[in-house]
Amino acid sequence: MLASIKLRVTHHDVYEEWEQQTRKDAFLSARHEQAVVGAARRQSQAAYHSELSSTRASLHKKQADDIQSKLNIYRSMQQMEEAKMREGWKERDRQLWERVERVIKMEEDKVKVKLEAERRRQQEEERRRKEVEERLKQEEERKQQALEKKRKEEEEKRQMEAREEEVKRQQLELEKQRVEQEQAEQEERKAIGLTTAAEDWRRGREMLKKLKSGPMAIVKADKSLKSLWSAGRRQITPKIGQLTNDAQAIGRISQQIVDIIRPSPMHSPPVYFALLSSLAKAILLQAETEVTAEKRSAIPLAQVTANLLGALEGFADIFWAKLCQRAGGWPIPAVVPTMDVDRMPFDDATRRKALGYRSEDESLSDYNLRVSGMMRVYFHVLSAPVAEPLDARFRLPRYWTYFARMLSSPQLLETSVAAEVLYVGLDVNGAMARDVWGGQWLKLMGILYEGATTGLYGSEGRLIGGKSPEGIAARVRVQLEIERLLKIG
Repeated sequence: MLASIKLRVTHHDVYEEWEQQTRKDAFLSARHEQAVVGAARRQSQAAYHSELSSTRASLHKKQADDIQSKLNIYRSMQQMEEAKMREGWKERDRQLWERVERVIKMEEDKVKVKLEAERRRQQEEERRRKEVEERLKQEEERKQQALEKKRKEEEEKRQMEAREEEVKRQQLELEKQRVEQEQAEQEERKAIGLTTAAEDWRRGREMLKKLKSGPMAIVKADKSLKSLWSAGRRQITPKIGQLTNDAQAIGRISQQIVDIIRPSPMHSPPVYFALLSSLAKAILLQAETEVTAEKRSAIPLAQVTANLLGALEGFADIFWAKLCQRAGGWPIPAVVPTMDVDRMPFDDATRRKALGYRSEDESLSDYNLRVSGMMRVYFHVLSAPVAEPLDARFRLPRYWTYFARMLSSPQLLETSVAAEVLYVGLDVNGAMARDVWGGQWLKLMGILYEGATTGLYGSEGRLIGGKSPEGIAARVRVQLEIERLLKIG
């Protein structure tokens, strides 16, 4: 028991000793750790304070540099502002002195003007004084001269009035004689079938307008008449297209066309004239297409046309109107005027249509081909054999008239169409004209040949055929054809 108690006491002492030692060690360890942590904290604080001091120093230096830079900028701006102000003051001083000098100069100029005005006033007064003296001096002389002049003027006036009366009397007499002569010439032309180019143009245009506003308008407005007209037209067109250069075929087709247009019983006048218009159009369309491709096809077409011109009443006027509609002034020949027969001026579109162009985009070469095809048929009609004389516009003498008119119109001659039509006319009837008119025709051909050779014609030196490739080629063909006719070269 005692041993047990001793043992517990020993254990208790050991425990207390261990506990004290442990506390002591823990205290020492804590103090050591506190010393280490304190030293580390002091070292960290020292480094932080050192870094903060460095940062502050760098920031202070940067701020100082920025302040110095701004001060430099402000100093430069101040210097520039001061320089600008100095320049402004200098400019104001200069302008001030300029104004002062201008004012001084203006005042000097005013003084000069006043002095010059005074000098001129004195000169003007002196001049007026002299003028007054001169007028007073001459007034008496003029009075005497005026009396003498008035007497002479009255005498001259009486003589002039007498002369004017005589001139008026002579002019009236001459005008009367001219009118009587023109009336007599017009009657003579009518008696022998001669007309002027202007009359031929007017006749064709007036007939065309009457045809459109009369028979054609009536037929198109009436269904029954339009049906008759359409049926006849459909029969006519194939007949024209079936033509061959055979006398029997030409005679048969001519009669068939007459029977279509003039059946028994007869058509009413509107249908009759509408069919004549369609017949003329069919012939001209055939001339524009087939004759252009093969010129020999113009012979049977022209013969049928001549037969129908003699057989169908009124066909000559309608065919002439349609020919002038599709070929312009070339069948006459004549320059298309600036206004229509109703005195309405042509604009660009209507005048182009009156010239015979079929569309706005038809080229000159296509136009030349169409016109030459129709004119070839027309020239063949002039020489076609017929039972009775045709209208004067479709007789052989018109061939001479055609060339005479063409050669007397330089404005026409300088176009390419003129040269082409002249060649066609010579090719068709040149040899016949030589045989009919002999020396007169040869003389006319000599004049034309000279113009075709040199290219120039008339006193104005107009260029035959113009400068276009078509005109030059046609002019060469005219020259070669005349050489053939005259057997030159």
